[in-house]
Formats: sequence, structure tokens, C-alpha cells
Amino acid sequence: MASILQVLKNNRNYRYTWMGQVVSEIGDHFNNIAVFSLVLANTHSGLAVSGVMISRAVPAVLAGPIAGVLLDRLDRKKVMIASDLIRFVVALGFLLTVDTGPTESLWLLYSLSAVLMFASPFFTSGRAAILPTITTREELHTANSITQTTGWTTLTIGTFAAGAIVGKLGFKPAFLFNALSFAFSALSISRLRTESGSFRPAKKALTESDVARPWHEYVEGLRYMRASPLIFGIGLLGIGWASGGGAAQILFSLFGELVFNRGAEGIGYIWGCAGIGLIIGGAIGHRLGRTLSFNGYKRSVIVCYVIHGVSYVLFSQMQRFGPALFFIALSRAAIAVTSVMNFSQLLRHVSDEYRGRVFSTVESMVWSTMMISMMVAGITSQYYSPRTIGAWAGAISSLTAIFWAWAHYTGRLPEPKLEGIDPDEVEVHGEQTV
Repeated sequence: MASILQVLKNNRNYRYTWMGQVVSEIGDHFNNIAVFSLVLANTHSGLAVSGVMISRAVPAVLAGPIAGVLLDRLDRKKVMIASDLIRFVVALGFLLTVDTGPTESLWLLYSLSAVLMFASPFFTSGRAAILPTITTREELHTANSITQTTGWTTLTIGTFAAGAIVGKLGFKPAFLFNALSFAFSALSISRLRTESGSFRPAKKALTESDVARPWHEYVEGLRYMRASPLIFGIGLLGIGWASGGGAAQILFSLFGELVFNRGAEGIGYIWGCAGIGLIIGGAIGHRLGRTLSFNGYKRSVIVCYVIHGVSYVLFSQMQRFGPALFFIALSRAAIAVTSVMNFSQLLRHVSDEYRGRVFSTVESMVWSTMMISMMVAGITSQYYSPRTIGAWAGAISSLTAIFWAWAHYTGRLPEPKLEGIDPDEVEVHGEQTV
């Protein structure tokens, strides 16, 4: 299997994709911290934070089916560049929210967040869909691990840095950096090259009926997912995580600002430590993904979701800031282990013809659940303490372990056939006990 340094050094396409990811995702977290802190500074309301998150979640859900169909029809590289350029313009608009009144600022934040997130699935699902195209079979698992671990590293760096910069320099520098990060990402993606000259997936020519009925193509993708218990089950895992992960989007801001009274820096520390946990878990997931058998992988999911749920509950009950940071890091580490291995399974088993629709559908399933979780957390924050909400969110999310264990031990998760990868080339070298 190719090493991390080998992939980054020798694979030009992946290197440019990775460079764009690093800068743009750090910019995303600058935007997140600035927006949450600005909303709380103006309103001191968890419900207002929930409103911002829902304004982001609804468009992301609605965009999923459209993004999936377009990514499986058009040149994925061009779709990704268009997404970046649209987000560059929208991100500049956040500068207008700083000098307006609290009410006008809140509604402008809602509107800009909605447009920004509607454009996002066209890029994120596209990046996942092209990964097998820009890597060799030997590089695929390593490249997937790098992509996910990089996302968690940028979460750590971005939130720590954003918390410090917003606290000292204000909101405008954070919003400006976010906008410029999209321009850099678009430039990086524009440098991708392929022998065929296009990143359009190979499939039969579209008929007039196909063009007129994109919904038919999306439903076809849903049927494809449903026909594979593993692919469908991984989608349900995302729902299980998001049931508590959505509430976390609200709770992290409430714990940083209101529970521990540490302002924007407190929010940054919580998100940053969550990122550290994700990085550590990503490294563990990368290692396990190279050695676990398919049954070992399924058992590891059960263990990780139990650890995640228990740690989430403990985070919510800690009276001191340090132990709270430790347990949220542990919770996220457990989720990261499963995330790396889940994506590797999807990359191995999903046909290129359906890859855009599968990844965008999984993303939509996650955002739909997060939206409900955020809405419930925001409303209940008006009546219950963040600690109570956090305990319930952790308990509900951990129930995913029960669902997965039932499916595994009753034989409902058989391994599907490999799509375009020879069995001898898959990086599995025996079974470890989990």
C-alpha cells in the first residue's frame, strides 16, 4: 500500500485536491466560529444559533439530489469549480453582517448561510466521487484516510485559529479569509488533469427522456443503495451519528459561551479538541482499515459507537473545562475510526456510475438528521440546560451501536461485490480482534 508521503509526492492530481481542501476547509471553520460568535454576541440565544444551523442544513438537504444527478452526468471537475466560485462570492457577503443591526444581521446571516450551504454538496460529493479516478487502487485507502484526516486537522487548526483571531481582530478578517479560501480551492481544482480530458463518469448516452426526468435518475440511485445492505447500512450509520452530532453544533457554542463563560475562544477550544480527537481516530481508522477483515470492520463499528455515546454524555456533565475537552475529543476519535473505514468500504463497493448519487445521498441523510437534531436542541435550550440536552444527545446517538450489532449478528450485512477492484488488491491482511 502506498504511504501518505508517497501519495502526496507522486500523485499530482491528488496533491492539488489536497491543497485546495486544506485552505478551503480552514476557511470554512473561520466562517463557522465567526458566525456562531456573532449570533451569540447579538442575541445570547441558543435558538438563534439553531436558526443559523437550520438555515444551512435545509439547503444542503435540498441540494443533495440535484448535486448527485449532476455529478453523475457532467464533468465533476467543472461542477466543483463552479461550486467554489459561487461560494467565493457568497462568502464575501458575510462582511456586510458585521456593521448592521442585530435583527438585520441575523436575517442576513440566515440568507447567506443558506446559499453557501446549497452550493457545498456540489463540491464535497464531487471530491468524494473523483477520488477513485485520481488515485490508483494501491493508493485509494491511503488517499481516503488522508482526505478525512485532513478534514479533521483543518477543523482543529481552523477553530483554534479562528477563536483567537475573532477574539482579537474581530469578525471581518475571518470572513475575508473564508472567501479567499474558496478562490484558492477553485484554482487548485482547475489544475487537475486526466488522460481522457474529462472527469465525467462513463455511462450510456442520455436520452431525451433521461434529460427531462432527472428525478428518475436520483430514484435509480436510491434503489441502487437499497439493493446493497452494506451501502444502505453505512447511510444509516450517518443518521445515527447525526442524531447527536446535530445537537453538538448548537451545544458546542452554548458550552463555550454560556456554560464555561469563555467566549469565542471557548467555542474554538471545544471545536479544536474535537478536531484533535478526529485526527487521532482517523490515524487509528487508517491503520485498522489496512488490517481488519470485513467482519472485524463491522465489529469495530459497534465498539466505536458505544465509546462515542458514553464519552459524549460524560462531556456534557463535566464541571471543569479540561475534562470536558478530553471527553469530547474521545467521542470524536471513536467516530473518526468508523468514518475512515466506512468511506473506504463505499469507495471499494460503489460503482463509478452511481458514486455521485450515493455520496450526495449519504450527505443529505446526514444533514436531514442534523437539521432535526439542531432544531430540537435549539428549541429545548429555551427550557433545559445544555448539560441535560447533551446527555440525551449522547444517549440517542449511541443507540446506533444496537442497530448495527443486530444487523451484523443476524447476517444482514453481507459484503457486496467489489466494483472495479480485484479482491487480491484490497488491503486486508488477516483479522484482528476488536
